[in-house]
Amino acid sequence: MTTPLRARAAHAYIESHRKEFLDELFQLLSIPSVSSDSKEKGSVESCARFVRDRLADAGLKAEVFPTGGHPVVYGERLAGAGRPTILVYGHYDVQPPEPLALWRHGPFRPTLEGSDIIARGASDDKGQVYALVCGLEAVFRTGGGKGVNVKVLIEGEEEVGSPSLVPFIRKEHARLKADHVVIADTSQFAKGVPAITYGLRGLVYLEVIVRGPKKDLHSGSYGGAVMNPANALARIIAACQGPFGKVAIPEFYDRVRPLEDWEREEYLKLPFSEEGFRDETGSPRLFGEEGYSTLERKSGRPTFDVNGLVSGFTGEGAKTVLPSEARAKFSMRLVADQKPDEIARLAKDYMREIAPEGVTLEFIDHHGAEPVLVSREGPAVKAAVAAMARAFGREPVFMREGGSIPVVVDFKKELGAESVLIGLGLPDDNLHSPNEKFCVDDFYRGMAVMAEFLEELE
Repeated sequence: MTTPLRARAAHAYIESHRKEFLDELFQLLSIPSVSSDSKEKGSVESCARFVRDRLADAGLKAEVFPTGGHPVVYGERLAGAGRPTILVYGHYDVQPPEPLALWRHGPFRPTLEGSDIIARGASDDKGQVYALVCGLEAVFRTGGGKGVNVKVLIEGEEEVGSPSLVPFIRKEHARLKADHVVIADTSQFAKGVPAITYGLRGLVYLEVIVRGPKKDLHSGSYGGAVMNPANALARIIAACQGPFGKVAIPEFYDRVRPLEDWEREEYLKLPFSEEGFRDETGSPRLFGEEGYSTLERKSGRPTFDVNGLVSGFTGEGAKTVLPSEARAKFSMRLVADQKPDEIARLAKDYMREIAPEGVTLEFIDHHGAEPVLVSREGPAVKAAVAAMARAFGREPVFMREGGSIPVVVDFKKELGAESVLIGLGLPDDNLHSPNEKFCVDDFYRGMAVMAEFLEELE
């Protein structure tokens, strides 16, 4: 597809500023903005100020807004009433970097390895959202974008469930009002296969604490006479999942919206290798719910997964102890029509019901998100398809993704705006894992996508 004349100037600007943009991204990635770590509060605030300054450099009027938690950064460049309005969303906070020993370089020492940028936040989401910001700068600095109101909202709490974001949206409703939301926090389907995501799974994240005796006991003197909380927890977890990946919690599937025939047909058309996926994961074999393909299981079906287990003695050597408590963190991914609050209640009730006598259960609610299905129609989607086709050299596919972005539902509820989910990362970018990466070529393609998108929307 031919790039429109006005967008060519933006492309030339991007080309002439490649090193500058990459250096700025490395500065951004060097800030340990781990939102879940209270010790990094100062770093998170420093990162917010950095993002504000870069939005201002790009040509937006920008400021940092305090919240009940970490700050929100907002910028705008308004064309006037009656013009289409887009809200570009992203987040500057990142996941914890542990385990540190597995990083080839320090997690906050960004390094270019071949065509990959290695750092925590490289793909999720600093690299992706900064690509859009650079694309906006290229458009504004070359005289474009005068027919679109552009607003940018970059938060610092996405990785902890965005607890301050909805109150901020409600407070600043008039300021944030938009026709379309643009988000780059997903992935391509595969390298060189750009994608627009129309479905995201929801999330319930809980922690269960199983308590037994008031203190750790000698397993020889007391074993077999009192209930072992670790044994009890193992039984409880095992009972929550039936054979072949089916969740065994009663009523769990009652609201699940089945995959439609056209969706299952589209899944079959996607260039996916089961063997390649197995090799990517390093698993001896693939596993999941009967009657569904791997792609369907990981993006269109609900799940129950343990995320962490701890109990008793875990040091070197042996210690014959009967632990006084056991803990598990577990998540349930949800699909369309499932309600996080209802699923959390069902899980808690079932676990309490099946818990053996001799232990008590306590639950901690961490965070959750509603599942999402967004429109595949409309002017913003059409503009995104054309923009990605020109930037990547082929039209994007439409797909569901297994992760969660809670704010997509919030934007729909609070602002009445549908989101367009543009994927710039790759499925193997090691999100939330050591050696997170982002392809430098996709960093620059993201800038081109933003430039082309504004041109299409004007």
